[in-house]
Amino acid sequence: MKNTALNDIHVKAGAKMVPFAGYNMPVQYAGINAEHETVRKAVGVFDVSHMGEFILKGEKALALIQKVSSNDASKLYDGKVQYSCLPNEVGGIVDDLLIYRIDAKTYMLVVNASNIEKDWDWISKYNTDGVEMKNISDRTSLLAIQGPKAAEALQSLTDIDLPSMEYYTFKKGKFAGINNVLISATGYTGAGGFEIYFDNEHAEHIWNAIFKAGEPFGIKPIGLGARDTLRLEMGFCLYGNDIDDSTSPLEAGLGWVTKFNKEFTNSVALQQQKATGVSSKLVGFEMIDRGIPRHDYPIVDEAGHTIGKVTSGTQSPSLQKAIGMGYVSSEFAKEGTEIYISIRDNKVKAVVVKPPFYK
Repeated sequence: MKNTALNDIHVKAGAKMVPFAGYNMPVQYAGINAEHETVRKAVGVFDVSHMGEFILKGEKALALIQKVSSNDASKLYDGKVQYSCLPNEVGGIVDDLLIYRIDAKTYMLVVNASNIEKDWDWISKYNTDGVEMKNISDRTSLLAIQGPKAAEALQSLTDIDLPSMEYYTFKKGKFAGINNVLISATGYTGAGGFEIYFDNEHAEHIWNAIFKAGEPFGIKPIGLGARDTLRLEMGFCLYGNDIDDSTSPLEAGLGWVTKFNKEFTNSVALQQQKATGVSSKLVGFEMIDRGIPRHDYPIVDEAGHTIGKVTSGTQSPSLQKAIGMGYVSSEFAKEGTEIYISIRDNKVKAVVVKPPFYK
C-alpha cells in the first residue's frame, strides 16, 4: 500500500484509514454525516493525492488527446479545464478524466487513482507521433477544498482573486508562500471550491497553512466517505461503480462529453449507437419505501422481472432520504417511472428522478 505525503497528519488527526486504489486513505474523521454537512454549509479539505497526473507535451499533444478522448479538447484555451472520457475499442470506458490546457503544446490529464497504470498504457498505445509523456502522479499532491466558504477561507493565502475564478478554469501562482501551485475551480461535491496541485515536499506546509487560514470559517478535514455521499447527491459518476469498461458513455448519460465532430477511439460505433438508441440507461432514483439501495442490488419491475442493477446508493445526509443510481432498460428510464429495488428478496419501491438529487 502507498501512502500520500499527508498520511501521518491523517493518522494523528484520528482518521479512520482504509485501503483505497492501492493507497492508505482517510475514510472519515468526525463521521460521514458531520463531514458531509461541513462541506455543504462551510468548508472542508479532502486529501485526494492518490489521483493520477500525466503531462503531455509537444506539437502533437492536442492531436493525441483528441484521438483518445471523447470530448472536443480543441475548444480548450490556456487556463481552461474539461471533463472527458477515454473510450475503449468495444463501447465501454477506460476512465473518466479532467484535461487541463497549460498552453497550446502542454496539457495535464488527471485520472482516477485505480486506473493510473491502465490509462498510461492506453494513451501510450496511441502515442505514435512522439508526444512527450510524463507521469507525475507519485510526486504530486492534490487537495480539494470544497464548500461555499472555500474562496473566503483560502483568499489570504494567495494574490489570485479566487471568488472571480470561473468554474472549470485554473491559474498557477503563489499559494501559502509556495511558487507554481496550480489552483483549479473544480471539485466533485457540487458545493463549490477549489482543487490545488503542488509537489509532495510542500504538502505539510500547505495543509497547515490552509487550516490556519480557514479556522475562522470552521474548516475541517474530510474523508472519502463524505466525498462519496456528496458526489452521489449531485449524480456524479464514480468510475468502477457507475461507469466502467463495459458501460458506454451514451448509456451513462455522458453524451454531453461525447463529440462526433472529430474521430476518436470507437467513435464510429458510438455514433451508430447514438443513432439507434441505447438499450439501457443510467438513471437516478429516490426510494419511496424504506430501504437503502446498495451497489449491485437488482432493480426489478412490478412483476419482479430484473430490469437492471444499482451502481451507487446511500442514505442522503442532506435530503434525509435514500437515493441511488443504476442502469435500467430504456423503457423504465423516464422520470417519474416507478421501479423496485430488490433488497434481501423484498421488492422496495423507488421512483426515477433526474439528478442532481440535491439542488
